[in-house]
Amino acid sequence: QVQLVESGGGLVQAGGSLRLSCTTSGRTFSSYAMGWFRQAPGKEREFVAAISWRGSSTSYADSVKGRFTISKDNSKNTVYLQMNRLKPEDTAVYYCAADGDSNLQTRGYEYDYWGQGTQVTVSS
Repeated sequence: QVQLVESGGGLVQAGGSLRLSCTTSGRTFSSYAMGWFRQAPGKEREFVAAISWRGSSTSYADSVKGRFTISKDNSKNTVYLQMNRLKPEDTAVYYCAADGDSNLQTRGYEYDYWGQGTQVTVSS
């Protein structure tokens, strides 16, 4: 069993930055591909960013490309999402997820474990 705990959410003005962290339990973190997803009120969950289990490959949604950066520190069992130049449309609950079967995964239904989410609110 893998447990994921997100942190770092909050309220920020448009144009500002936040860094989300997701710390996992378990000894096999280094073997998991990790992803970030988000869900805004009244909308479906959507893919934001993913990183391969080695940390050598990444993938981003078009809406965040060039503004968000995903990274993985296997020594700390933690994955990060650095969010810059935030926009009001980035407001959502952000979830991290772990996939033990894939190298790099963008499809939410393929992920095995999910965190409880952290709220990000961007004011205009």
